[in-house]
This record gives sequence, structure tokens and C-alpha cells, in this order.
Amino acid sequence: MSVSSSFQSVLDRIATEIAATPGRGRPADYIPVLASADPQRFGMAVAEVDGTVYGVGDWQHPFSTQSITKVFTLALCLSREGEELWEHVGREPSGNPFNSLVQLEYEAGIPRNPFINAGALVVTDRLQALTGTAADTLRTFLRAESGNAGLDFNEQVATSEASHSDRNAALAHFMASYGNIRTPVPLLLDQYIRQCSLDASCADLARAAGFLARHGILADGSSLLTRSQAKQINAVMLTCGTYDAAGDFAHRVGLPGKSGVGGGIIAVVPGRCTICVWSPGLDERGNSVAGVAALDRFTTLTGLSVF
Repeated sequence: MSVSSSFQSVLDRIATEIAATPGRGRPADYIPVLASADPQRFGMAVAEVDGTVYGVGDWQHPFSTQSITKVFTLALCLSREGEELWEHVGREPSGNPFNSLVQLEYEAGIPRNPFINAGALVVTDRLQALTGTAADTLRTFLRAESGNAGLDFNEQVATSEASHSDRNAALAHFMASYGNIRTPVPLLLDQYIRQCSLDASCADLARAAGFLARHGILADGSSLLTRSQAKQINAVMLTCGTYDAAGDFAHRVGLPGKSGVGGGIIAVVPGRCTICVWSPGLDERGNSVAGVAALDRFTTLTGLSVF
């Protein structure tokens, strides 16, 4: 039996194992509307490079994507701006929490990487300057690549986040003082919060991330990124995609990945498939407990890894 034809049986096995595993972590509580999520929920989808999707559990249930969208805004910005982007945001792990201000002062307002909040604000700022509406550009892209025309912002989540955005405002103002933010901070925060409030399912996100498994090629066969640019994004996902737990994630899972505090994680097997898993209970670093465990089992059972 080929790996592809056995994806469904692998997913079924993982779901059974996860259901029997105690300890699911706690949903994010600093965004009040996410705090009520049920940590026992679990979904997982695998999308092959040809668009075929396999799923298990709550794989078609929409959830709050949160920081997973940072991968897509990075790709959209890099496709338009090219190497100049990397003059404004680094590619190194931070070793600090995702909303930390600590390194910005030492490093003249240049964030360590595009997946911590400071770096994502810079990417959103640049995409806003390039397109005039960063959040809508992202939504249009995700609708096209997922095949889900109804994918949309969750206004309740956006409102909840906006009322708890003081730290992100501080990050943005601090970087603006160094000339690394051009968009007026209130507008930038609105665009950033809206992009993080997008609801999508495991199926949606596994399909939408397929261009990273296809080395930059979109679902319609056109090119979004060069092969080198797709490699860059996958590399930053591997080293920086799961906050300050990226080393542990690489050790356990062995794939480029990006998590969000809504409980989702996307992962990429270049040339083969993309995976999305969702379970709202988080560990102390903001990553889905069941999600990481499921991806660990996936690479163990299939032998699919970048190593």
C-alpha cells in the first residue's frame, strides 16, 4: 500500500490514539472569546499536492486561525517584494515569547523573524503598503487556494482581540520609532487583528498551504513563489514557526510547521503533502498539545519528514 492511499488509515489511527490520551492543555484565555473552546475537540486533514484531501474528526469545522495566517501574509509579501523584505525582518529564532518586546531595543526595531508578533506586524505593514488592504488580500488568497468562497473574518474574535491589543500596539509604536513601520498604527492593528480573526477548517488550511509543498506553485498551476522563496518560508517555519518551542517541535515532528493560539498547526512535507491539525488546548508556549502529538505520530507512522 502506498503512503498516499494509507493516509486515511493513518489519520484514523492517530485520532483513536489522541482520544485515549489524557491531558489536552488549556485554550487561550488572553483572547476572551477563545477561552470557551472545548479542548477535547480534534480534527486533522492531509492534502496531497494534487489537492486530494483526507480528514478525520473535526477536520471540516472552522476555527480561529490566529498566527497560522502569518505564513500566508509572508508568502504574499515575499512574492511582491522579494529579498528587500528581509532587510526589515530577520530569519532567526527569538527564544522569547511571541509577544516579547525584549530584543527590539537591542536590535534597532528589526524583529527576529516574521512569526513572532513584532515580525508579523512588519510583514502586515509592508503588505498593506503594497496592496492597500492586507487583510482583504489575505482573505481573497485563502478563499482561492482553499476552494472555500465562504471563508471569512470572525468579527466577534476581532472585537475581542482589539480590546486586548495593548502589547501589539506597543510593539508597533516601538518599531515605528525606528522607521520600520509605515502604516499608521491604528490602521495597522486593525489589519493585523482582522487577518488573525479569520476562521478556517483543517481542510481549508491544508489545501491553502499546498503551494509550500509544490515549491511555490498555486492550485491553478501558476507560480506564487520561486522554488528558492518557498524554501525560505519552509525553513523559517521549521526554525521559528512554533514560538519558543521550535527546537522541540523540530525534534518531535521533523517538519516545517506554524501554530496559532486558536489550536491549529499547519505542517509541510515538501513535494508530498500539507497537514493541518486542530485541538484548542494549548501548552505553556501556546502550541496545541494534541496537535503536536498528532503530528509527531503522523511522521512516525508515515516516515515522512525533512530529515
